Amino acid sequence: LFSDEKYFDLDGIYNRQNGRIWAVDRDEADANGGIKQKQKFQAKVMVWLGACSKGITPVVIFENGTMNQQRYIDKVLPVAKKYGDKQFGDDWIYQQDGAKPYTDKLSMEWCYDNIPAIIDKQRWPPNSPELNPLDYSVWTEFVQQINWNVVRSKQTLIEELKRSVKKIRTETVLKSWKSWTNRLHRLKRINGNYFH
Repeated sequence: LFSDEKYFDLDGIYNRQNGRIWAVDRDEADANGGIKQKQKFQAKVMVWLGACSKGITPVVIFENGTMNQQRYIDKVLPVAKKYGDKQFGDDWIYQQDGAKPYTDKLSMEWCYDNIPAIIDKQRWPPNSPELNPLDYSVWTEFVQQINWNVVRSKQTLIEELKRSVKKIRTETVLKSWKSWTNRLHRLKRINGNYFH
């Protein structure tokens, strides 16, 4: 079960670390969506989601503030555990990145006490959008399902996120899983560099 979180705001979703465009020059990048206009001081929410070969977890939305260790333990980990147990019984592995709330001592203790197996930060590349299906597939699908014309406030954004996550196409999630092993082998061949 892979997990990730993103900020959504009234302009959509954008993450400088994962939002990459391959282009010959700046003009080509801009033509392919390289320019992102952002409103100043707008409301945003953090969204956590998990994905696996069986589908996606329920969405967890943090309306205010950011993720910290206690919110992660109280709100996210129980959702991941319930979903993983329902889909796979006691035969599943949880992947999380190296963000501080996830690698905190109490968070890791909770995981080791409650989840069958975990890929910790020592065994996972720190910048791995090429390996996390959420980064290379599911977030894009999620954003495409959102009707941005109805998003006018923080509340309408939250309502639209809850509605749109249910519209993520199963075939998109399954396709990303079918390509995961091949992506892993390709990354190994190129020593963990980004795909070109």
